[in-house]
Amino acid sequence: MRAHIPNLITSANLICGVVAALFAISGDLVIAALFMAIGMVFDFFDGLVARWLKVQGPLGVQLDSMADLITFGLAPSLVLMQLMQMSFYGEIKPLTEVFTARAWQVGLDSYYPFLALLVVVASAFRLAKFNIDTRQTTHFIGLPTPANAMMIASLPLIFEYHYTLELEEVVFNKWFLIGLTLFSTYALNAPWSLFSLKFSSLTWKANKHLFVLLGAAIVLISGLGYRAIPLILLVYIVMSLAWKKQWLQQTPL
Repeated sequence: MRAHIPNLITSANLICGVVAALFAISGDLVIAALFMAIGMVFDFFDGLVARWLKVQGPLGVQLDSMADLITFGLAPSLVLMQLMQMSFYGEIKPLTEVFTARAWQVGLDSYYPFLALLVVVASAFRLAKFNIDTRQTTHFIGLPTPANAMMIASLPLIFEYHYTLELEEVVFNKWFLIGLTLFSTYALNAPWSLFSLKFSSLTWKANKHLFVLLGAAIVLISGLGYRAIPLILLVYIVMSLAWKKQWLQQTPL
């Protein structure tokens, strides 16, 4: 029975991702973002529990990637697509209205929001490479899908809880959203060596970079709320690239 406990936790992540995708399709982007965040909690603990119970196996690895693709690939791409619909059309249109003969006659402008689906494709490549790349057992190459997902999910949360007119002009600027889509697509598979976001133990020596990042995250969130999420991601990337030599020496490849 205990061998299935991590897989049950992973399945909870998968369910959160499906629910997040459904809320994104319905236009409730805040609830979608919150379910993605809950899925991230399950994603953090499934591997930790598997290592603690010593029941790691190939089934868990594959199931974890499939769950991550839904929660941190499909769901954020749908959130981004809906934000782009609101930017281009001023509303979220049902797909039955988008895919009509009249829409085709208007031109390709009607389909720009579907550029956001590049994110789920890039996430699939990212996760597939992770499963076969032995270098990524101790660190990541490219932005992890959960980090990328929360960067996108932060937009509706920031807009909902920290609204300003200037913020609205940024979040719903079509060029900003297109740029974010392209950055996200590239960053997921970029040749960046980033330290792992999962604790191998609770010792300071083995995880000091994680503890520093966690401390920075707590300070930023306490002061900025959801607005801190993009900044935390930036701190993570900068720390990884600036201290690459140090944390690579701590984790044998």
